[in-house]
Amino acid sequence: MPLLRPLDALPGRPQRILVAGTSGSGKTTLAARIGAALDVPHIEIDGLYHGSGWIPRPSFEDDVERFSAGPRWATEWQYSSVRALLAERADLLVWLDLPRHRVMRQVVRRTVDRSVNRRRLWNGNVEPPLLTIFNDPEHIIRWAWTTHGRSAARVRDLAERRPDLPVVRLRSRAESRRWLLGPLSEAR
Repeated sequence: MPLLRPLDALPGRPQRILVAGTSGSGKTTLAARIGAALDVPHIEIDGLYHGSGWIPRPSFEDDVERFSAGPRWATEWQYSSVRALLAERADLLVWLDLPRHRVMRQVVRRTVDRSVNRRRLWNGNVEPPLLTIFNDPEHIIRWAWTTHGRSAARVRDLAERRPDLPVVRLRSRAESRRWLLGPLSEAR
């Protein structure tokens, strides 16, 4: 199946939806909006992955196995240990293919807000101090910059493995809104 544009009709009502994109692109926000629009549970995969102190939860893969075996869900397509399983079970992939400058603006704004306000995230975690951007190669801002191009390769590989899987490519917030209000709402 070719890439679908924001106003292309969906081939049916999706039940198991993945949202792909680089860190900071808005995957979680869009997955939650899709879940609400289709009345399917949104499972925030970061909440399953991160335990207290940012330690990966030992039950992560089992938790993903359990929810993804269910008939209806929307989640983010990340974490290499479960990416293939989620892709195998999905019936729609929505790809947030935003330009690097847009992603960086979003991830910097979000990270500064979370860090300055000590906003509690998954399982009580908070963003590390902003200065860790200089010495932590996995700091979310550095991670978003260095991994920005990886989503395109993953989506291409998935399209080859699953030519039956519809992929919607969204390149801006405006396209996301048009898609949510248009083809997705028409698929309900």
